[in-house]
Amino acid sequence: MYAPSVTADRIAKIGHAFQEAKALLSAVELGVFTVLSEGPLDATALTRRLSIDVRGARDFFDALVALGLLDRDDDGRYANAVDTAFYLDRNKSSYLGDELEFLNAQLYARWDSLTTALRSGKPQSGAGAAGNYPTRYADTATLENFAKAMTALTLPVARALANRFPWQNHRTVCDIGGAEGCLPVELALAHQHLTGGGFDLPPLGPLFVRYTDAHGCSNRLRFHAGDFFRDPLPAADVLVMGRILHNWDMATKKMLLAKALDALPTGGALIVYERLIDDERRTNVAGLLASLNMLIMTAGGFDYTGADCSGWMREIGFRHIRVEPLTTAQSMVVGIK
Repeated sequence: MYAPSVTADRIAKIGHAFQEAKALLSAVELGVFTVLSEGPLDATALTRRLSIDVRGARDFFDALVALGLLDRDDDGRYANAVDTAFYLDRNKSSYLGDELEFLNAQLYARWDSLTTALRSGKPQSGAGAAGNYPTRYADTATLENFAKAMTALTLPVARALANRFPWQNHRTVCDIGGAEGCLPVELALAHQHLTGGGFDLPPLGPLFVRYTDAHGCSNRLRFHAGDFFRDPLPAADVLVMGRILHNWDMATKKMLLAKALDALPTGGALIVYERLIDDERRTNVAGLLASLNMLIMTAGGFDYTGADCSGWMREIGFRHIRVEPLTTAQSMVVGIK
């Protein structure tokens, strides 16, 4: 039946969204925003600086203008928009492009296999599906790319967590799966009394030391090398598991929660943060797509609701459990031993 009040615009926009995403990801990969941080350039000069072919250059730049990622003045010169100048210039400490570079290099092509993953229930990421991080980290470039992406993804939630948890009641903190150490660094910068560190596989150690040194926190934060499948977790007043549990199947999720309970003192806290799926309506796009990403990338991982996580924590032995938002996309579940 023809419905004159209904258009296909919304459907078409979603269907074409991959083109917008790839335009942004390619712009970051090419360094468009970093080049333009030096000042506006016309199409000819920008094409030359980026070492791209003239054929698609102008349409590419104008597409970035149409997407609101670049500005163009009356003389045809291109410049960064306010937000891209702040977040996508590699020379700024506020740079978040590492996450986008990781998406471009590691995830974008894999999502082409979503239909296959849905039909088979099997991951589409090859050997990495089993969570073989030691093998993955053997390649220095892959390790650096992953660690920087985790920092970019963690920074907003780390700053929110620094303000949303009663740190004055605790003295030590350890981030499980801490990568470069973004989260403990942000907490240490905001709360001078806190000490602690991060726990991760040994190859992350030098990156953690480099990052904490760069932020003046190495005297209060140290790296704990280990494998949470084989080793006990470090003791601290507060343990944090950020985007860790969703990588694993149910049995592993509960095993990690039990290890956290063992490592905490009485009155200590576990903070789990993820892109939680909302409990009732299940309309949180970020959480649902994150769970589909786990389908594609892991052997048994899946995202979950705050009620799910609260139930597992209660079963393991945590008490006084609460769920609170941290950022637009990510929330935390807190349990007390």
